[in-house]
Amino acid sequence: MSTARFSYSQAELRALTADILVSAKAAGASACECEIAEAHGDSVSVRRGEVETIEYHRDKSAGITVYFGQRKGHASSSDLSVTALRETVSRAAAIARYTAADECAGLAEPAELARSAPELLLYHPWEQSTEAAIELARACEASGFAVDPNIDNSEGATVSRHHSQFARANSAGFSGGFALSRHSIGCGLIAGSGDAMQRDEWYSVARDPAALEAAELVGRRAGERTVRRLGARKIGTCSAPVLFDPPVAAGLIGHFVAAASGGALYRKSSFLSNGLGQSLFPPHFCLWERPFLPGALASAPFDDDGVAAQDRAVVQDGVVNGYFLSVYSARKLGLRSTGNAGGCHNLVLRNDGKSQAELLREMGRGLFVTELMGQGVNLTNGDYSRGAAGFWVEGGELAYPVHEITIAGNLKDMYRAIQAVGNDVLIRGAAHCGSILIDGMKIAGD
Repeated sequence: MSTARFSYSQAELRALTADILVSAKAAGASACECEIAEAHGDSVSVRRGEVETIEYHRDKSAGITVYFGQRKGHASSSDLSVTALRETVSRAAAIARYTAADECAGLAEPAELARSAPELLLYHPWEQSTEAAIELARACEASGFAVDPNIDNSEGATVSRHHSQFARANSAGFSGGFALSRHSIGCGLIAGSGDAMQRDEWYSVARDPAALEAAELVGRRAGERTVRRLGARKIGTCSAPVLFDPPVAAGLIGHFVAAASGGALYRKSSFLSNGLGQSLFPPHFCLWERPFLPGALASAPFDDDGVAAQDRAVVQDGVVNGYFLSVYSARKLGLRSTGNAGGCHNLVLRNDGKSQAELLREMGRGLFVTELMGQGVNLTNGDYSRGAAGFWVEGGELAYPVHEITIAGNLKDMYRAIQAVGNDVLIRGAAHCGSILIDGMKIAGD
């Protein structure tokens, strides 16, 4: 695994973290944790065949947290020289001396920390020239334009590469780090004119560039999705089943994660407070957290606290079995960390083995949602109201495109009303999710 384009080796990063821990102890700190990271990458954007932007980035950062008992101070630096890092330790220590004690502050218990890290194949450098990236973006956009003559404008096609690595350590004996990559190809297109204009997009993202969809396929999908929205109309206000396309269905899983996360729970700002053991979903619904999937976008052997990640059933047969907790939030709740400081890992949703076409036929008549707009989700009480666009379905087939509508409900009711999950799994982040069919939501139109 080459790290030739990084400024530091993993050994050098870990040596810097070790020096930070020594400096913190010398400053009188009772405990310390730190992370040093560096990243580099680039992106190119092409619009209507012409290069619009070329961006390069190279970043370095260090974050240092020290504890004096249960008083905590944090400082950061973009200078990774030993002198600068030691000065950063001094600043964190100065802050800690003046902060109030927090009974939940502190490092993870030694037994919770990861002591080994399996090779998860998370780093795959993409060695290509800027000129080659530009040609990929042009091919992507051109493929989209070729779908239909009604596509006469573009929001651009983008090819991006990102490489990073980090080392993390604490004074309880944890030390770990590794390199990661994340690459993408995307395209957004516009069809029609005046008030009849429609837009849509498609993109592919992966750690390994070999796993990306071909640039031409990305463009073609963007074009096909754009053209099928032409002639969109409003519909009357009604209640009907709703099928969420995978790109938007993943958001339903994201709302559950946000509501089941420690910060929202201990602040009493989640409809899932005291939710452990609740039957929130129907009996056929299962959601597993799988941190150790090789090459996956949300794989990691440990979290930001150094706590070992867990392979577990978050929801089993509809029942909420677990939250998403860091060391701090777990202590606030009187629970144990779930290894989720920094977020969730791969969430694999069990599907019912049905294709999207089969789910449309099962729905019969209703709304197929392909785009959501706005932020109308209240995690405190579960109320859900968002602008939407998609297709009206009759007889299990797409009848015509619709837009300028709002779908509404409450997440607790929506989750219980999940009828089926499709096998058309799309992976663009933590959620491994297919189409989701919900039996009944309010649809506001004309």
